[in-house]
Amino acid sequence: MRRSPLVALWLTAVLHTTLSAQPPADFSGRWTLDAPAIASTPAVPGTPAAAAAPGDMGSGWGSTITIAQDTKRLSVEYAIFSRYDLQPPLTFTYPLDGSVGRNTVMMGRGEQTEASRARWEGQTLIIVTTFHIADRGAGKPFTAELTRRLWLESPSALVVEVTRAGVLGGPASTTRSVYRKG
Repeated sequence: MRRSPLVALWLTAVLHTTLSAQPPADFSGRWTLDAPAIASTPAVPGTPAAAAAPGDMGSGWGSTITIAQDTKRLSVEYAIFSRYDLQPPLTFTYPLDGSVGRNTVMMGRGEQTEASRARWEGQTLIIVTTFHIADRGAGKPFTAELTRRLWLESPSALVVEVTRAGVLGGPASTTRSVYRKG
């Protein structure tokens, strides 16, 4: 009888070690947006979330993305097309070791550099990105934060949930996009 508490403790330790040793999810592949992003908080105060969904930014990565992942980094690439201009694909790289990664993007008013830090929570990858944006109206810069949570709903379904912190006194918003592999 004295052994059963020790055996239970040993089994708990073995199970914890086995479960925590599980490799992180692999998001590699080409993914296509399955359906429009669903807003879980209204973009405009006083409007229902369903009315806000068509105008939101979804994952912010585009309708077709290609993800490359290894033990050290995750890279997301997508093409931006416009009627007048074909831009080279944008590639964002996020270190998976907890260090800060920087990505620079040419925006309409010049280069914008964003700093991101990624971490794992179980099989969910959380990427927190900080933007420093010039507020030309106020004449000073401000900071905005965006958090992406990525997880596999199935081997062929990637969920990207994005929370955008409220900027300049506006409300925060969260959207969820589902991508299909193929």
